[in-house]
Amino acid sequence: MKFINPYLNFNGNTEEAFNFYKSVIGGEFAAVMRYEDTPGCEDIPADERKGIMHIALPVGSSVIMGTDVPSGMEQVIHGTSVSMCVSMDSREEADRIFNGLSEGGKVTMPMEDMFWGDYFGSFFDKFGIQWMISFSTQDHSQQ
Repeated sequence: MKFINPYLNFNGNTEEAFNFYKSVIGGEFAAVMRYEDTPGCEDIPADERKGIMHIALPVGSSVIMGTDVPSGMEQVIHGTSVSMCVSMDSREEADRIFNGLSEGGKVTMPMEDMFWGDYFGSFFDKFGIQWMISFSTQDHSQQ
């Protein structure tokens, strides 16, 4: 397996969420597709056609992707079943990303040195997505 890319579902605010992520993380969108520009989406309600069918933001060697779930489908309920776990290259980068993405959200654990050796913190962003930010001098890629 090469990598796993997270795909986030939203109830109509994907564009707002991804513009926020881009403002904190940086980079440029690799793709932005709207329902109105996509064949086969004629049954999407008119007031939802400007919604995001697919968006992609490259981050390091990964890509965060997302979509607006049409109202005719089961709507998204954000919870604690999935977390965006992001490993940073430095403590400073960890603090910057944590502080930026947690703005307007709910911090569940502030950034601090942990007993397992990582500098770690977690929060729900203002869109209901749970994040875990860490920096480690150890290689955790195989854990």
